[in-house]
Amino acid sequence: MQPSLFTGTARLAYDDAMALTLQSMQTYGPAHEHWAVAWSGGKDSSATLTAIVHLIETGQLARPKSLSVFYADTRQELPPLAAAADAMVADLRRRDWINVEVVRAPLDRRFLVYILGRGVPPPNNNTLRWCTRQIKVDPMAEAVGRRIEALSVPEGETVLMITGVREGESAVRDQRITMSCSRDGAERGQGWYQQTLPEAKGIRGRIATLAPILHWRVCNVWDWLKVYAPMHEYGHWPTRIIADAYGGDEAEERNARTGCIGCPLASKDVALEGVIAMPEWSHLAPLAGLKPIYRWLRQPENRLRKAGLERLKDGSIAKNPQRMGPITLEARQEALARILAIQARVNAAAVDLGRPGIDLLNNEEELRIRELINGGTWPDGWTGEEPRADTMLDTVYQDGSVQPLLWRAQA
Repeated sequence: MQPSLFTGTARLAYDDAMALTLQSMQTYGPAHEHWAVAWSGGKDSSATLTAIVHLIETGQLARPKSLSVFYADTRQELPPLAAAADAMVADLRRRDWINVEVVRAPLDRRFLVYILGRGVPPPNNNTLRWCTRQIKVDPMAEAVGRRIEALSVPEGETVLMITGVREGESAVRDQRITMSCSRDGAERGQGWYQQTLPEAKGIRGRIATLAPILHWRVCNVWDWLKVYAPMHEYGHWPTRIIADAYGGDEAEERNARTGCIGCPLASKDVALEGVIAMPEWSHLAPLAGLKPIYRWLRQPENRLRKAGLERLKDGSIAKNPQRMGPITLEARQEALARILAIQARVNAAAVDLGRPGIDLLNNEEELRIRELINGGTWPDGWTGEEPRADTMLDTVYQDGSVQPLLWRAQA
């Protein structure tokens, strides 16, 4: 038997945390023939995935009838994370007992295709936070649903979905965990196990979820990813590169987190700044230009606006009769050119330095964006004939009353 976290001299700094993970899996795993891992490529889900595989391969955890791994490829991950995920996918596929699926949103619903091709403004934290569900949650649910059907899981039985949810990642999520972790017989510290099933489309009533590293602290995660997981006796996983995406050696001290490249929802692109500061990733510096492009696309001069009362499909009147809407065709073309220029600059530097390149937009996505722009594509409910959002208009209220422009009233 290979050395493990629980035998010999090589031990995790906080081995009690790993022991609880094993206890959690031994408690709830046998109740399900089929297991699945929802893997984002981030530090917590990567630690969860590699730890579970290690425990199985060293004989400490009984192998399920099937183990399916779903990698959520949003096409917006930081390059170090994307590189690590690619290497891990290759490693996982060398294990014939693991089924690996790379999950992406359909072409027209990918982040940049949706914005530049269809004209939907970049997401914001107030009224238009569409990105996470569209490019990650819904594709993942659909992929899991297809896999459950392929496995012929009988009605009434559930697949165990293993996640990397961990206390301390966000106050809001911790509040949900606090409310949920004592349900269905699960005790705090043993893993967040839910038999009350997620409501995501395609998997409702078909899965139970378990968060076996719920109790891990950030130091446990970094010890595993940077020290143990890369060792041959623990699987020789290419996880050190994940630390790069969180800021290298300073990541643990900063309790660092990442998001999408140039995330429109973040006030500051801390993760990207940390990556660019490292010599081996300095060629990614042009990516800092993405966030200003997203801000520019949200400006009134680059968008359309409803001119008056808008009646919705159900016959009701829109609450905001003169709301701003999609991005103009001209602004989309300009943004596409600017993003492709950023990509070209990064890749030229990568070639010169012998470093990894990027594909913010691959050929298929670029072609589709151009097709949608040339075809005059607009979101549902918009025709492209609406006035530009910076046009001065009479104010129209929901009750139909109109407040004329002051200068016109005086004329």
